[in-house]
Amino acid sequence: MGDTTQRVLSLLSLLQSRPVWTGPELAERLGVTTRSIRRDVERLRDLGYPVRAAHGAGGGYQLGAGMALPPLLLDDEEAVAVAVSLRLAAGGSVAGLGEAAVRSLAKLDQVLPARLRAEVKGVIDATVSLDGPVAPVDADVLVALARAIRTPERASFDYTKPDGARSERRVEPYRLVAAGQRWYLMAWDLDREDWRTFRLDRMAAARGTGWRFAPREAPDAVAYVHASITQAPYQFTARVRVHAAAHEVAARVPPSMAVVEPEGEATLLTAGADDLDYIAYHVARLGWPFTVVDPPELRAAVQEMGERLSAAARG
Repeated sequence: MGDTTQRVLSLLSLLQSRPVWTGPELAERLGVTTRSIRRDVERLRDLGYPVRAAHGAGGGYQLGAGMALPPLLLDDEEAVAVAVSLRLAAGGSVAGLGEAAVRSLAKLDQVLPARLRAEVKGVIDATVSLDGPVAPVDADVLVALARAIRTPERASFDYTKPDGARSERRVEPYRLVAAGQRWYLMAWDLDREDWRTFRLDRMAAARGTGWRFAPREAPDAVAYVHASITQAPYQFTARVRVHAAAHEVAARVPPSMAVVEPEGEATLLTAGADDLDYIAYHVARLGWPFTVVDPPELRAAVQEMGERLSAAARG
């Protein structure tokens, strides 16, 4: 019985790992016959897992989304305590646990009864955190997107641009990234047909559409979001060589402000800005000697700032 239980759990894990498996593929991975696979699929269905089967070319087994799942093996008080803790961690009140909390919360949310969801929301609404994020994010948006990424299935949401314009966006969600006290979604924009970064604090009504997709080849999510939020939105991209070790510079420069790269014994700092005086000020206040690589306009801004400071020092 123990071997059968372990095999059924392994089968469930495989079905969760990609959209479709054929019977022979599953049999080979688990070292059993296709007949055993059919029996194990029935066991999963008896437990409440919505396993679909399609025959013919392109067919196979698929774990359905948005249907009944097994009962939660926690009592009400335990379930509420776990969900509240995960939502607080997802919001940044527990350092380093944000992304793991979102993944766990997405799984828990699928089996949490509606009456307990309301109780969890009430606790969260009555809770404030002195060290919480500057831009609060709706936990339901986090959960919906995390679930769509895990399935994977296409998602849609209402999005508000910086100028206040609103639109509905349709995406293939890829990763959630936390940076600079904000959450970002990296996704394939189905309307523009390219990779995009979206801020979650500008989203509302995020939901999975039920349409599954085969994940496409994607750039590194952390590097892509990092570049998007530090350089892409701005008029100028500045590069400055700071004469200090990279780990020392990184300790003083938030990842949401600049990309920090080691360059021998020095550090290359890359950041975007619409106002180069802003870059000049922040690099100067780091306290280390630095050299402007580009653009030339930044050299002029640094020189002008230095002349102003010298004039002020002379009284």
